[in-house]
Amino acid sequence: MSTDLSIDQIIAAVQHLEGSLVVAPAVGDAGFPELAWGDAFFYYAPDGVLPRTVQPYGTIVTKNYPDDTASDLDPAERWRVNLHVDRGTFRELTEHYAAGDGAQTPADATVDLAATDVVLPHPVYGTAGWIAVVNPGPRTADTVLRLLHDAHDAARVRSERRR
Repeated sequence: MSTDLSIDQIIAAVQHLEGSLVVAPAVGDAGFPELAWGDAFFYYAPDGVLPRTVQPYGTIVTKNYPDDTASDLDPAERWRVNLHVDRGTFRELTEHYAAGDGAQTPADATVDLAATDVVLPHPVYGTAGWIAVVNPGPRTADTVLRLLHDAHDAARVRSERRR
């Protein structure tokens, strides 16, 4: 892929995956906290019902959260896709950021967690196997789409194990 990847393209890619559920609370959606409005959450839910006991396997955030400001998402046109990946993939994608066995934290000056079109450890959940890409573009679009498929498949396997 040679262009920037849009939020709509990512959501469309996830919606085409079998058993996927995209939850994208709109402004004024009383069923969700105001902070979540404008963001998107990706689940494996073949019954189409929002799972209450599992975390999403991916998200798109369009603003800073109170405990998550290192990516500088408040300016217009800045957003971030977040994906849960397995340990091997996490190490492979973030080895140049690694501090020991875990991801660097926002306090580590060597990582610019606001950089765009770069696969980074998630600023808050990196140590739990999450990666993040601010404004995916030509360098990361294919990787993001591949990782979305992988994360969806892993969520499906976990769901099937629980049944």
